[in-house]
Amino acid sequence: MPEDLSNALAEVRRLLLDRDALVRAVAAGRRRGHRPSMTRADVRPVDLASGRQLQVSASDGQRPVTRNLPYGPDADAAVDELLAEPFGNWRVETTGVTWQLRVTKSGAAQVHRGPGVEPTTRAHDRPSRHLLDPGDPLFDVIGGGADKRRQVDAFLRALDAALPAGGLPQPLLVADLGCGNAYLTFAAYRWLTAARGLDVRLTGVDMRDDQRERNTALAAGLGWSDRVSFMAGAIAVAPVEPPPHLVLSLHACDTATDDALARAVQWRARWVLAAPCCHHDVAAQLRHAPTPAPYHQLTRHGILRERFADVLTDTLRAALLRLHGYRVEVVEFVDSTHTPRNLLLRAIHTGASPTGAQRREYEELVSTWSVTPHLARALSTGTA
Repeated sequence: MPEDLSNALAEVRRLLLDRDALVRAVAAGRRRGHRPSMTRADVRPVDLASGRQLQVSASDGQRPVTRNLPYGPDADAAVDELLAEPFGNWRVETTGVTWQLRVTKSGAAQVHRGPGVEPTTRAHDRPSRHLLDPGDPLFDVIGGGADKRRQVDAFLRALDAALPAGGLPQPLLVADLGCGNAYLTFAAYRWLTAARGLDVRLTGVDMRDDQRERNTALAAGLGWSDRVSFMAGAIAVAPVEPPPHLVLSLHACDTATDDALARAVQWRARWVLAAPCCHHDVAAQLRHAPTPAPYHQLTRHGILRERFADVLTDTLRAALLRLHGYRVEVVEFVDSTHTPRNLLLRAIHTGASPTGAQRREYEELVSTWSVTPHLARALSTGTA
C-alpha cells in the first residue's frame, strides 16, 4: 500500500545514519519527470584508523566520487543531499531490517520491509563480501567482466593479508609494474584509500604508450591525476622515483615478472605481490639441457615439460627472494576455474640473512637442471 514519501524518506535517513546498524545502502533509478544528478549512490559504514565513518560513493555514469565522512554534521549533510536527489529506488540493509523504497508514478512511496542482514565482519554462514564491491561505480569506468572482478578481489585480499593493520608509511608509495590496462592499479588505489584510509601515491608502468595514454585519461576522469600516474617503458629501467614501499605485478608476461621482482629487490621494497603469467625462459632452457636421472619422464612429453617448467620457474623465484632477505609465500589467489594463472608470490622484506641450507638448495636446483633463471641474471647485473 502506498505511503507518504516524506515519511518514508525520513525513515531512510534514520537508517542511513545509524552507525551501528547500517550495513549498506544503494540509491538508483529516477522518479517520473525528474533526473538525479547521479546515476547511483552507495552508502556504507567503514572502519578507518581514525574511527568509524560513513562512506558515500556516487557516480554520474562516468566518474565515481567517494567520500569518507565523520558521523555528525558532515554525514548528516551528505545524507540530506542524497535524499534530496529524485532517486526512484532506495534499498537500505541494516542488522534489524531491509528497507526497500520505490517511488511510484504518482510520487507516493511503495515500501517493502524485510529481515535484516548480518554485518560482513560477523557473517559466518554466508560468502564473505568483496573487498571492492563488484557493483562499485569504479568498474563502470575501468570496465571488466565477472572473472576479472573476482581476480581483483582475490588480489586485494592477498594484499590485505600482507599489509599490517597499522604503522604503514604515509604516503604509501606503490608501483604496479606491467600494469597493462590497469584494473589492478585503479582497484588497488581505490581500496587502499577508501577502505584502509591511506594517503597513496601510485605509479603504473607498462611497455605500451597507448596504454599509458588510456590509463592517464582514466585517472584524470576519476579525479586521481595528482595521486595516480602512468609511464611507458621497460620495467627494468622505468624511472620510478622515489623507490616504492609496495610493488605489485599482476600477470606480467614471462620474464617481465622477473624484471618486476628484480626492481623490487633493488629498491628493497617492503612488500611485493606478483602473479606470474606465461613461463617461457626456463622452459626453453629445459628443452636444450640434458635431463638429469631419474627425471626423464618429467620432460619426455612436451605438455608435462611445460608444466614442470612453470613450477620450477616460480620455485626458483621464491628461492631467490629468500636469498635477498624476503619472507615468501606461494599461494593460490583465485580459483583455477576463473583463470589458470592463479599463483601468487607474496613477499615481505625482513632483511634476514639467508642460511647456508637455503643457498645450497638453490644452487643444487639450478645445477641439477642446468638452468639460469632470468631473475638471477637481473639481480647479478643490477639491471632487470
